[in-house]
Amino acid sequence: MSECVVRIEKVIDEAYDTKTFVFEWDAEARPGQFVMVWIPGVDEIPMSLSGIGDRCKSITVKAVGEATKALHRLSAGDRLRIRGPYGNGFDLSSPGEKLIIGGGVGTAAVMPAIAATGADAIIAARTDKDIILDDLAGRFSRNLRIATDDGSRGFHGNAVQLMREMASVKHYDCVLACGPEVMLYFTYKACQELRIGCQLSLERYMKCGAGVCGCCVIDDMRVCKDGPVFD
Repeated sequence: MSECVVRIEKVIDEAYDTKTFVFEWDAEARPGQFVMVWIPGVDEIPMSLSGIGDRCKSITVKAVGEATKALHRLSAGDRLRIRGPYGNGFDLSSPGEKLIIGGGVGTAAVMPAIAATGADAIIAARTDKDIILDDLAGRFSRNLRIATDDGSRGFHGNAVQLMREMASVKHYDCVLACGPEVMLYFTYKACQELRIGCQLSLERYMKCGAGVCGCCVIDDMRVCKDGPVFD
């Protein structure tokens, strides 16, 4: 874990409300881990790492609140304070076929796992204009499928419906997923029914990232320390 001020090298428009910020940072990170990002004068917020190269890392940010909207106003050359990485990431060591699912901005959290494994993948969102990181995922995934709730692109339906369709024609040993909690709930239920292992990345508001403040506790589990990936 390290803390430093980084320079934004590049800003990429992913969708009408989502941007990727690339910065030079040589800290070692694993797929599924997150960092705490301090936006000067605003707040410090947790963000999943959407890219974990040796030299450069990235976060992919949807503008939904004061802090994320402030992030969207930054440009290449501006600076951020980053600390981390934190949390347990995805376990990619187990053998067998994996299916990786990203729902909405949760796609950012699974991108490093897609890049590391080349596994089959689903990117799902409400509409075509909400799909993010599909070009990048397509470079790595052997079989990338898109699902939209309104049918404006790819499979007409949600991620879990498409997962069930794919699992009916191919055996999967484990599903890795991040997205809205309702998606994760039904992913878990489907995996139980189909007897497929699963690793789910949960998103919670966090202040410390180190398991101290208790902001992210679910039952007896601290999402920042015991997660964010749970199996």
